[in-house]
Amino acid sequence: MDKAFIFGVSVSGENFTDRVKETRRIKTNFESGVNTILISPRRIGKTSLVKRVCENITDSKIKTIYIDIYDCRDEYDFYNKFAEAVLKGTSGKLESLLNDVKEFFSRISPKVTISPDFTQEYSLSLGLSPKNYRPDEILDLPEKIAEKNGIKIIVCIDEFQQIGEFADSLTVQKRLRSVWQHQKLTSYCLFGSKKHMMENLFQSRRMPFYQFGDTIHLGTISTEDWVPFIKSRFEKQGKTISDTLAAAICDKVQNYSSYVQQLSWNVLIDSEKEVSEKNIQNGVQELIAQNSALFMQQIDNLTSYQLNFIRAVCKGVHKGFSSQEVLDEHNLGSKSNIARLQNVLTNKELVEKRPEGIFLADPVFQLWFTNEYL
Repeated sequence: MDKAFIFGVSVSGENFTDRVKETRRIKTNFESGVNTILISPRRIGKTSLVKRVCENITDSKIKTIYIDIYDCRDEYDFYNKFAEAVLKGTSGKLESLLNDVKEFFSRISPKVTISPDFTQEYSLSLGLSPKNYRPDEILDLPEKIAEKNGIKIIVCIDEFQQIGEFADSLTVQKRLRSVWQHQKLTSYCLFGSKKHMMENLFQSRRMPFYQFGDTIHLGTISTEDWVPFIKSRFEKQGKTISDTLAAAICDKVQNYSSYVQQLSWNVLIDSEKEVSEKNIQNGVQELIAQNSALFMQQIDNLTSYQLNFIRAVCKGVHKGFSSQEVLDEHNLGSKSNIARLQNVLTNKELVEKRPEGIFLADPVFQLWFTNEYL
């Protein structure tokens, strides 16, 4: 059986669902040289969306470069990954890449590793450090290449919130902004999986990246768009699912893209010819089990008050945490304790603030916590 639903990795092609409006907006930004910032909870599909837009750029004079900086732990980790990705993304052939390294980084000797089967695959290690190159020389690389080749470049940086974890992060952010804001042929798409940190980086007036570009708050895909997608996937596997049960899959996981696909897969393999409510229930329990180890890690070091706060949210408390009634009923301590609880749990990405109040950031975590602790 072909895998009808993709989760845990970015999706493309026919596995990509909807996002017509967002795709059009981001594509227009890319083609117009407008910097783009994507902010949303994790598991919504930011990476898949950005890669989809990159695939849809047909102008040969526009080069798109994707970089995931999740494993970057300091400033020069980032600079090395940034420069290596830009060189590989714009040079194409190895000979051209080596010529660009010689032209733009003449003071270093790069390490190039070619795949053992002698294909065109290769890895590049530049070894950039404060001893051989200044940050501005590295950060200006895409602009220099764009000028040389008469092209435009869009650099898409995933997990950008890692910048906020670097030592002396504010200085690093100022360096990036001071170089990037003056580039005319290079634009940036910045996004990441930690919503709270991304909001701090881009929506606080005191931060260097405030108003850096077009900020898009990415929401969930509607049930109306999910239902035909889910039904078509079941039909390709010789099975049927009603509109009502397809919508129930979406409702169980609050339309979070990755979870919709994962739960749909669980239901698909649990069902025979026609999906039943029992298949949905079994699929949800399997989804909870698949993520339980991760969730246990997330609450491992929480205090009793922090766990009680999560319990209160699971029970439907979203506002008024400082009221004496809520404090007493849910054992949250003193009124002065509430702000600290919210800040800690928000920083851990366990809860998030919405216009309607405080909610758990992960719908499957909520299902798991409710099963285990309520």
